[in-house]
Amino acid sequence: MTFPGARPRRLRRTPALRRLVADVRVSPADLVLPVFVKEGLAEPAPIGSMPGVVQHTRDSLKKAVHEAAAAGVGGVVLFGIPAVKDGRGSGADDPSGIVQLALRDLVAEVGDALVVMSDLCLDEYTDHGHCGLLTATGEVDNDSTLERYASIALAQARAGSQVIAPSGMMDGQVAAIRAALDSQGFSELPILSYSTKYASAFYGPFRDAAECAPQFGDRSAYQQDGARSADEGVREALLDIAEGADAVMVKPALAYLDVLRAVAQAVDVPVAAYQVSGEYAMVEAAAAQGWIDRERIIAEQLVAIRRAGASMILTYWATEAAGWLD
Repeated sequence: MTFPGARPRRLRRTPALRRLVADVRVSPADLVLPVFVKEGLAEPAPIGSMPGVVQHTRDSLKKAVHEAAAAGVGGVVLFGIPAVKDGRGSGADDPSGIVQLALRDLVAEVGDALVVMSDLCLDEYTDHGHCGLLTATGEVDNDSTLERYASIALAQARAGSQVIAPSGMMDGQVAAIRAALDSQGFSELPILSYSTKYASAFYGPFRDAAECAPQFGDRSAYQQDGARSADEGVREALLDIAEGADAVMVKPALAYLDVLRAVAQAVDVPVAAYQVSGEYAMVEAAAAQGWIDRERIIAEQLVAIRRAGASMILTYWATEAAGWLD
């Protein structure tokens, strides 16, 4: 029996045909590599829950970022772990703090070969592991935290960050950072806001890597609730854009593709998605058992995130994947 009209299977017959008609592509320039640098290390320290990922020394970080640039990766985002933590996260805006030193290294080393971004939060720097300053009763104090965020943004800008990426989910954080940057001559410095960030179990391995697990409670009071509809994620993104964000982010990626799609359709700025540590760790663990085709799974997830609307993807596989994406 012959069926009239177009037959989609005709265009799936060979790899070359499938590549030719593909309308969703992930290129190396779409990828951003998250990297960790720790103060006081003599050599890179492997992260047990994230096989293949390390806490870098300043020297090993420079090598890793050179490799990312050579692979065509679009950017890196930097997380720092200080040697000493305290209640106000003093290392976060110290001009001699680990992130500020590493930013100067990377900008000097790679220039404009890729975009050097800096995560802005306090959880890696506080002894209590929360993303802001605490009140006497142990609650996160939103407004005093904004003052710290403004100071951190200026420290990162002076160290050479090319994009400031606030991730703390404080109300008004983008407005506070934008005002601080503008007042000190950094009006051209973009902000990529973690605008739509959920309280997620997928962050577990990251907390090993950044040594930032909360010492009490959790972050559900200031990160978003996954049981809310995508509409709330859209509202958060639109609020940050109104405050001056130049790009927004959905985090995590895979469990929130519906939110990513809704945000991408609602905004007129670039949208990032963060393929987070738990997503990475589950694939690596299953692949180590021989249960999945590792490379195909990675590529399929990246395409899914891109298809949902991400214009950039933060992924720990960025350098590797850049070598075999087509």
